Amino acid sequence: MPFLDLPQHRLHYQTEGRADGQWLTFCNSLGTDLGMWQPQVDALASQYRILRYDRRGHGQSSTPPGLYSVAELGADVLALWDHLGIARSHFCGLSIGGLTGQWLGVHAGNRLRTLTVAATAAKIGTLDGWQARIAQVQHDGLLPLVDGTRERWFTAAFAQTHASQVEDILQRFLATSVVGYAGCCNAVGTADFRDALGRIGVPLLAIAGNDDPVCAPAELQAIADGVAHGHHATLPGRHICNLESPQAFTSALAAHLSAQH
Repeated sequence: MPFLDLPQHRLHYQTEGRADGQWLTFCNSLGTDLGMWQPQVDALASQYRILRYDRRGHGQSSTPPGLYSVAELGADVLALWDHLGIARSHFCGLSIGGLTGQWLGVHAGNRLRTLTVAATAAKIGTLDGWQARIAQVQHDGLLPLVDGTRERWFTAAFAQTHASQVEDILQRFLATSVVGYAGCCNAVGTADFRDALGRIGVPLLAIAGNDDPVCAPAELQAIADGVAHGHHATLPGRHICNLESPQAFTSALAAHLSAQH
């Protein structure tokens, strides 16, 4: 199982797909692991060389102490790329993964071929709200958040028709380190790219779930409008729209990637 050892933590990652393909990096949402991208990997591995990884404090990566910043999360991606000799990669991130992608677009655009951000915003929520979430999980753990997470992430119809898939995802949520989850909540709460979107020069696709209560379609439209080369797509679903509408998500992503070859 491949790991990258860094001074304060280690990152678990996987590479797969076409050996001579362009690199495509996937970046997970808060409280998930790299398994969330399986439908996209299954569809795109014959065309791209794929990197996915567990964010610090998630999955099989270790958990450095303290609260994190989106700059630190972006630096983790750059460390992985440097370790694997990846000069440039396509990047697709959802929610906090989309914030990480925006940071890369602003600060390391020369390392990107394209950028896809999904179910995210230039600023997600309020710092007060995220600090309250941090205090709650530090006191009570993640279990009290499960029901609300299910409702935010998936429509009731999908949760009913795909009950085993949703339960598996929520079990992975519960397995997330409380310290890692709280640390990443701080990264979300302190990230704000509203005045920096104009510095993103790579082609960008912003994908929204049409019923997402966390990051509404208008937030994704604002990102697409705020960058130099932005496009927007809305799909059926709530926050984890790549799983609720996997074929539509993958089709939109694949079209965006192939247009830049």
